[in-house]
Amino acid sequence: MNPITIRFCCLLVFSTIINTSIGQVTILPNAYAHNDYHHKRPLLDALENGFTYVEADVYLRKGNLIVAHILPCLKKKRTLEALYLKPLLAYVQNNAAGNKEAINECPLTLMIDIKSGADKTYEALLALLEKYKPILSGYEDGRTTLRNVTIVLTGHKPYGLVKNNETRFVFMDEDLRKAVADSSANLYPIASCKYSHLLKWKGKGVIPEADLKRLEYYVTEAHKNGRKVRLWASPEIKKVWSELLKCNVDLINTDKLKSLRKFLLADMQELAKKD
Repeated sequence: MNPITIRFCCLLVFSTIINTSIGQVTILPNAYAHNDYHHKRPLLDALENGFTYVEADVYLRKGNLIVAHILPCLKKKRTLEALYLKPLLAYVQNNAAGNKEAINECPLTLMIDIKSGADKTYEALLALLEKYKPILSGYEDGRTTLRNVTIVLTGHKPYGLVKNNETRFVFMDEDLRKAVADSSANLYPIASCKYSHLLKWKGKGVIPEADLKRLEYYVTEAHKNGRKVRLWASPEIKKVWSELLKCNVDLINTDKLKSLRKFLLADMQELAKKD
């Protein structure tokens, strides 16, 4: 199934989010909440806007995994478990009974951007994830099993430790520019790159042909190897978002949840008219 078909078909609804009644929410499989923890209600705001991908920056400090973007802003109570893992478990439990099929077809992805030392942070993360294994996607017995929540590591990535684990419940984000050479989709489900490393176009006028061909090449190669594509730090305007979707970029990176939601819903409506 190609990315355009997925955008149209994955219109799933959930009736509840963490004990908060919000009615029906259209799930947006292309929506990626960058620096999600900056929002007033981390995770909850993203879920209520239909996002299936959320990102949290994490530091290991005194044995705790603290969610923060820079060191001076570390707050002891803002842990990865409190802000994300416990609420995700509650989310799955509250929705599983009435919507088990839907929640499994569009699982949630938590991207953990490791800001402290890769190996030590990963070891602390593994100990924490033990409590949540029943809801976590994993690589077991030579194959990937998708469950309700998929953990993907980015930032300071513990390549050696993760690759050497025959059974694991985390995956890694790969550099998009290297995704053409490796077919380990069971290790790298996502390939990312800074927007400006591929494209000079900032949304004014027509996208240059050279930029278009470069983007299409990397997206095509990443898809061949089973990865979803994300460009971070892209201009937050509709014209750029539209061009990224036309080129089959899977995940639109944003800090503006409501703006992207409105744009993607309109895009889905256009696809429905053409179907």
